Amino acid sequence: MTGQELRFEQWANFYVAISGAAATLLGLLFVVITFAAERGRKDTMSLSTYLTPTVVYFTSVLLTSTTLTIPTQTRLSAVICICFVGAAGLVYSASLLIRRGTGVSFYSRTDLFPYVVIPMAGYALMVAGSLLLLRRSQIGLDLAALGMLDLLAIAIRDSWAIAITITSSKD
Repeated sequence: MTGQELRFEQWANFYVAISGAAATLLGLLFVVITFAAERGRKDTMSLSTYLTPTVVYFTSVLLTSTTLTIPTQTRLSAVICICFVGAAGLVYSASLLIRRGTGVSFYSRTDLFPYVVIPMAGYALMVAGSLLLLRRSQIGLDLAALGMLDLLAIAIRDSWAIAITITSSKD
């Protein structure tokens, strides 16, 4: 393989594995949501403040990785796919910071790091990777993969925090 070739088949196992993980964990998150509803939680508005970003992060990984497994993927379509999801994620993450002053916000300032800052870094890596994909394919795909892994890891962490909060509450 030369430096300018883009061979998605080398990445197929990664995309299948990461999309499978994101889909499975997204499904489990919905089980947690159902569990919370059955427990009759009274603070569903504050719970959605934490659940929605986590669902968005899992969905971003799932959407990007499954789109990149399309057999007819080209360099340009990959750039568009990764850049679109990354840019949309940056806008969404920025909206969480803006929304902070509207009353629908996280409990503490420390929640901004796992729910906003780390995901923004992941989305920024995806955008940077998509732009590098035009000139340096391998580095671009590596950065995009790091961004997706960042989002998957922080969504797992956030899901765990949500599950612990739900199961340990005394509602």
